Amino acid sequence: MTQNTATVASTGTLDLLVGIFREVLGLPDLGADTDFYEAGGDSLTAFQITGRLQEHLGADVPVSLVFAYPTPRDLAEVVDADYGTA
Repeated sequence: MTQNTATVASTGTLDLLVGIFREVLGLPDLGADTDFYEAGGDSLTAFQITGRLQEHLGADVPVSLVFAYPTPRDLAEVVDADYGTA
């Protein structure tokens, strides 16, 4: 298990995604149900989110998932279902 995989396993996918969304969107108070679009997200930030998620998971996560599941909570459920529970 790599250090990044261990980090995901210890924090959980939802916590990981909330942290990534907060950092990428520059919103420290962003919550699990904050909508990506309403928070000012665009295609560039979507690519940044999936890039950081891929670093932690070691799997190719399509950017289209951010657009289809725009809250950290919704995206976490899909990531857990498709890539395993973190």
